[in-house]
Amino acid sequence: MGNMASAIAVRGEEASIVAELKAGSEEAYNWLIAHYHQPIYSLVYRIVNDPADAADTTQEVFLKVFRGIKRFNGESSLKTWLYRIAIHEASNQRRWWFRHTSKESSIMAQEDENGHSFGLGDTLVDQGESPFELLAHEEIRARVEEELRQVPEPYRTTVLLRDIEGLSYEEIAEVLQVSLGTVKSRLIRGRDALKKRLESFVGELGSEFRGLSAQAKKDCSSSPGQREVEAV
Repeated sequence: MGNMASAIAVRGEEASIVAELKAGSEEAYNWLIAHYHQPIYSLVYRIVNDPADAADTTQEVFLKVFRGIKRFNGESSLKTWLYRIAIHEASNQRRWWFRHTSKESSIMAQEDENGHSFGLGDTLVDQGESPFELLAHEEIRARVEEELRQVPEPYRTTVLLRDIEGLSYEEIAEVLQVSLGTVKSRLIRGRDALKKRLESFVGELGSEFRGLSAQAKKDCSSSPGQREVEAV
C-alpha cells in the first residue's frame, strides 16, 4: 500500500508540473532543465559520441520539449517522454553524421547485415549479471561502452537504457514504444552481442574477469524451463 501511495503521489506531482509547463511557467521550465539536463545529455552523448554534438542535440531536445509540451497527453510519464525525444534527436544526429562525413564506419553496415528480426519461436532467459556489473573498473567500463557502440540497433539502445541509464523494463518499453517482451528479448540479444565482442578482451585480462566469458557461454546455451518472450 505504501508503494501505491508513493506512486500516486509522484503521478500527482508530475501532473502539477506538466500543468505548469503547459501554462508557460518559467519556474517549471527551470526545474525541468535542472532535473533532466544531465541525464539527457549523458544519454545523448553515448549515442552521438561527441561532446559538442551532444550539447547541441541536448539543447534541441529541450527546445522540442518546450514547443511540444502542450501536446503531451500523459499516456507515458514525463521522464519516458523526454527520453523518447532524446533518443529520436540523437539517432537523427548520428545518422546525419554518417551521411555527411567521409569517414565511413562499419557500424552502419553491421547494423544492416545483422538487424534481422528475432523469431517468436526463439526462447530466451534473462539471467546473471550484465557486463556492466561484472566489469566495474572505470577503464574497463570505457572499453565496454566502446564495444557497445558496435552492437547493432535496436539492441544497443536497449542495453544503454537498461545497463547504463538504469531505466526499468517498463520505462524502456514506454521510451521505445514496444512491448515488455520485446524489451527483454532485445536486452538479452544486446548483452549477448556485447559479451561476444568482449570475449577476446576479457581473455587478455586474465582470470580476474573470466567470469564474464563463462557467463556469456551460460547465457548463450539453452536450458530447460526457459520462458518464451515476445520479440520483434
